[in-house]
Amino acid sequence: MSNIRPALAEDLEAVQKLVNTAYAPYIPRLGRAPGPMNDDYAAAIARGFVYLIETDGALAGLVVLIAEPEALLLDNIAVAPAAQGQKIGRRLMEFAEETARQRGLVHLRLYTNELMTENIGWYTRLGFSETHRGTETGFRRVYMSRQLG
Repeated sequence: MSNIRPALAEDLEAVQKLVNTAYAPYIPRLGRAPGPMNDDYAAAIARGFVYLIETDGALAGLVVLIAEPEALLLDNIAVAPAAQGQKIGRRLMEFAEETARQRGLVHLRLYTNELMTENIGWYTRLGFSETHRGTETGFRRVYMSRQLG
């Protein structure tokens, strides 16, 4: 499996393309672009929040990680449609766990749109528990957390 590396400024176009391709199938379900499609990836890359995984020289996935006082926020995890089914998402999740532990954090935290039910199921299978639901920036979100062992 390819290594995960921090995104660089020159990766911006590829990052935006991957996010748009990964999230486009949700537009009909949500009735608008999902939140990650509108994020400022130039700023996130500049702040060191974005990490990439490549396979065969192509961007296969990314994760956006933001440290909080007691948790690592998994702000976005996206896998290129062509790379789905190759355990890229699981590898990115393992990287998030490793990063949290290295930073001395004991929880991973995330949120997803309540209409993205397959994501909620995947996070639940990975040991996340729902903490609450709410509306933020016009999106109905499910907030989840997992304590690291």
